[in-house]
Amino acid sequence: MKRIDLNCDLGESFGAWRMGEDSALLALVSSANIACGFHAGDPTIMQRTVAEATARGVAIGAHVSLPDLQGFGRREMAVSPAEVHAMTLYQLGALHGFARAAGAAVAHVKPHGALYNMAARDRALADAIADAVRAFDPSLRLFGLADSALLDAGRAAGLAVVSEAFADRRYRADGSLQPRREPDAVITDDAEATAQTLRMAVDGEVVAVDGSTVRLEADTLCLHGDGAHAVAFARSLRAALEQAGLRIVAPGVA
Repeated sequence: MKRIDLNCDLGESFGAWRMGEDSALLALVSSANIACGFHAGDPTIMQRTVAEATARGVAIGAHVSLPDLQGFGRREMAVSPAEVHAMTLYQLGALHGFARAAGAAVAHVKPHGALYNMAARDRALADAIADAVRAFDPSLRLFGLADSALLDAGRAAGLAVVSEAFADRRYRADGSLQPRREPDAVITDDAEATAQTLRMAVDGEVVAVDGSTVRLEADTLCLHGDGAHAVAFARSLRAALEQAGLRIVAPGVA
């Protein structure tokens, strides 16, 4: 049976402000990318999300970001590779503390938002992230956009890399994601998003916005937990993947 990981960005509440239905989503995914305080999350939320993920047997990942709470980490910033290296280590260390206290461990690292897209095309920033991950723990897996500079950097650093595809995002002909600032960049129709996801998971391809077919490797599929119907979509997507003969399991899990 073919394996596929289903990951979700979680722990994105902050203080009195709440985002997403994390508990319900943790029952449906195999990997959780937990915000580390730079774009979302706070110490209490991180601790709670780690505890729930551990109880559910969901793999824990550090969702490292640019320091941009107001912009939710989705605005690009002029940062140097040295700064990105330090930011990555800082956030990894924070999540590691909560995981260790819960008797668990961080399994992977996935950049968030603008940092993710910047590292997908900028090899210097990608190397900074990969080098920070290797320095912290070379056994950690690095999640990145399929066929991106980030995965190349991870391989060069000797890390295990996990090629990611997005259930609800549109793709350009070069395999990059259509920027959120452009109209219709996010697929809001659940049936369309499910059909795209199945094609990526089963056939290893996606139809780009210009109508061309793009080949991509999908080891893990990303769900966004901040959508209005995130739980219902996660439930129906998981059912569709299992019906297609796919086993939902985190990378490295037997």
